[in-house]
Amino acid sequence: MESLARGGTRWKRFAVVMVPSVAATAAIGVALSQGALAASFSVSGQQFKVTADKLDGQGFVQYGAVDTNKSGQKPVAVVGMNSAKITNLCQSVVVPVPVFGDVSMKLTAGKAGGPRVEAKKLYIDADDLHTNATFNNIDIGVSADKTTKGPGPHQGDKYLKDSFAQQADSVAFTDVKQRAWATTAGTFKLSGLHMAVKKGKSECY
Repeated sequence: MESLARGGTRWKRFAVVMVPSVAATAAIGVALSQGALAASFSVSGQQFKVTADKLDGQGFVQYGAVDTNKSGQKPVAVVGMNSAKITNLCQSVVVPVPVFGDVSMKLTAGKAGGPRVEAKKLYIDADDLHTNATFNNIDIGVSADKTTKGPGPHQGDKYLKDSFAQQADSVAFTDVKQRAWATTAGTFKLSGLHMAVKKGKSECY
C-alpha cells in the first residue's frame, strides 16, 4: 500500500484509505452471516496481534491447518468456538508504507466494567499464543472430522482429514497474547469500539 501525495502525506486522505482496513476485521462477521463474503479467503501478507484480559468460550475445538497468501503457505493452529465473550480486547497491525514509514492501526473494545465483546462461530488462525487456560471436559487426540463439542473445521480450511484435534465443552483464557493471520465469525459484537491510526509502531504488546 503506497501513499504518493506530493509535498507530504495528506492525513485526511490517508486515513480514509487506511481506516477501512481495520474496520473490515470487525465487519467480517456481518458479511459472513449475510452471505456477502466467502468463508474461505486468501489471507494478507501481514499478521496482527491480539490481547485480552479474559476470554470465555463455549464449544471449543482446535486443529492444525494451512493459510495461503501471495508469499506462500502459513501453518496455523485454528481455534474454533461456538460462542465467546471477551474482556478488554485489543487488536493491532503495523503497515509498512513505502517512503512514509510504519503506520499502526489499533482496535479496542469490551472494556472491563462494561459490556463484553461477543462472538458466535468464531475462528482464529494463529501461530503464536500465550495465555492461562482452563478447559472443561477436554478430549485430546480426537479426529478433526469427528469433533462434536465445537463448531467443527471451518468451511474451506486446508487441513489433513482425520488429523489431530482437541475439543472441550468450554474454555477460559486469561492474560491472552496472540499473533494471528485471520479471524472470522458468524457475528462479532464490539461494544465500546475504538479505532486509532498512528504513525510509527503502536501495538497491543
